[in-house]
Amino acid sequence: MHTSRAVGHKPGTTGHGSHTEPAWVRWLLISCAIAVISILVIIPVVNVFYQALANGFDTYRHQLLDDAETRHAIWLTLTVVPVAVVLNTIFGVAVAWAVTRFQFPGRTILIAFIDLPFAISPVVVGLMIMLMFGRLGIWGPTLEHWGIKIVFAYPGLVLATTFVTLPFVARELIPVMEALGADEETAAVSLGANGWQMFWRITLPNIRLGLLYGVILCNARAMGEFGAVRVVSGGISGETDTMPLRVEKLFQEYELPESFAVASVLTLLALVTLIAKTLLEHQTQQQLARADDEQAET
Repeated sequence: MHTSRAVGHKPGTTGHGSHTEPAWVRWLLISCAIAVISILVIIPVVNVFYQALANGFDTYRHQLLDDAETRHAIWLTLTVVPVAVVLNTIFGVAVAWAVTRFQFPGRTILIAFIDLPFAISPVVVGLMIMLMFGRLGIWGPTLEHWGIKIVFAYPGLVLATTFVTLPFVARELIPVMEALGADEETAAVSLGANGWQMFWRITLPNIRLGLLYGVILCNARAMGEFGAVRVVSGGISGETDTMPLRVEKLFQEYELPESFAVASVLTLLALVTLIAKTLLEHQTQQQLARADDEQAET
């Protein structure tokens, strides 16, 4: 025991010794981090807003509101993303509950498949959807016979966006629910609570921060999805163009001010998401600090 304590306090090792680096090393690392963030993030973001507002706010507003195809792209994105987020929230809660509360054959495989959208290219996801629901796909003729259109239509956009954002909510909830355990839920059931009462009064309050964090990340990823949506949408202007597709199309047509205007809306939404994520992390840290204080007092 005495030996391990002596080793733990040696300078240069982990623990208190990790703060003994020379000042110039710390400042060099901090400067490199700031430089990289500035070049790759801050300057491009500022440039997007500068280019979008270069001709004045009135011109910027006209570029967004006067063009029918741009208005439709904004509306389409703001209607596709919430549906995908809601579907992934329901799926994430259900899967996290199943994985953390039950033992069943194939549990490990299910967890692995949850991460599959992280490993597959979004373009490949779009091709998979085309091969399944396209006119010449596996279910295409049947869907066409029933008059149901998936690809090159709104359902295909929702399906592609939902697939690529599938893991975010589930992956945030699984470790949270594993850490919490099932003791409180078991106690609630033993006291007469039914399944819904247990979920709304015990489970949901305990996982709400993890759930919100997963929803924020899912929303951010869905807003900027390009590859899978590009394949299944067909790029039909005024019909299946979302904001990322509209930005690319305007840029290819050398409509740079309009392209930067739409890109600025996407960037603004990303900044709002970042602020929400930061506030949520701050709230989580405060709750953990209060919990530690209460534990110390007891």
